[in-house]
Amino acid sequence: MAQVEEVQRVCHFHHIPSPKDFSTDIEPSNVPAVFHGAIKEWKAVTKWNPSAGGLDYLQERVGSAVVDAMMSKSAPIFYGDLRNYERVSIPFASFMTACRSYHKGISTFSGHGDNAKLSNLEEIQTSVLDALDLIYLAQVPIVNQENKEPCPLDMLRDDLEMPTFLVNKELASINLWMNRARSRSSTHYDPHHNLLCLVAGCKQVVLWPPCACHMLYPMPIFGEASNHSAVDLVNPDYSLHTRAINSDGYSQKVVLHPGDALFIPEGWYHQVDSDDLTIAVNFWWKSRMMCEMLEYMDAYYLRRILSRYIFHLWLSFWEIQCIFKAKF
Repeated sequence: MAQVEEVQRVCHFHHIPSPKDFSTDIEPSNVPAVFHGAIKEWKAVTKWNPSAGGLDYLQERVGSAVVDAMMSKSAPIFYGDLRNYERVSIPFASFMTACRSYHKGISTFSGHGDNAKLSNLEEIQTSVLDALDLIYLAQVPIVNQENKEPCPLDMLRDDLEMPTFLVNKELASINLWMNRARSRSSTHYDPHHNLLCLVAGCKQVVLWPPCACHMLYPMPIFGEASNHSAVDLVNPDYSLHTRAINSDGYSQKVVLHPGDALFIPEGWYHQVDSDDLTIAVNFWWKSRMMCEMLEYMDAYYLRRILSRYIFHLWLSFWEIQCIFKAKF
């Protein structure tokens, strides 16, 4: 069984790094890092807490918003392949009502009561609201710098604070992630650096370094889910994905509690399990490497990368041959 190399081990910090320390030491290492208690002073950590009236507060703040949600027949597992889910529009107020019902121990919910107040959406959304166990508020923008469009949850910005070590970063977006019941995301990587901040509930994150890519069988590069693994989370077919059987040896697990933040560098695969009524906010920004890569240099970069990759493959093959000869 392979072991995670020391330089790739997740770092844990119980203090908040300075912008300089983060930019010169932590971020360039391209290794995940947990900042325990980094956002514990956010207003959101207390005001959004479902056990302390947070659902009522959220409904009061942005209850009139209509948000795009992820609806999957494979729930509680949410795969990134478009063949497994669709984006649907739902009233944020109805989702909050469903969460309150679930929080009180009611396992089923009909959103018709809220829909009656939103008659212009009723015909489209009634069937969606009847299937809220299949719904996940995934990547709902609070701020989106990439398309500059108004965000329906913009008012929630007041309850957040920019982590001090990100003050000099050019953010791509800030997003809300919220699930009513336990959920699991498929294994994938992000094309941006990511800071995942836990506001309420609990998340377990499994991480793999980019060098484990060949064991996770990413989707075709020209597909709509090219950053997602093709390996099934429930019933992996090891006859089809033979190398995946060794992927656990390259993985690391991190558990996040309210107030914690996890830095996930671009290219690191991660799979997330969320407890009931878990709320998180994430920040995405471009890495320095991607910002500095010039398009006219792509052919050169690709040639250098392929050269190094082939060399390491040859070196591994040579080492295996030496071991085989020594034994026999």
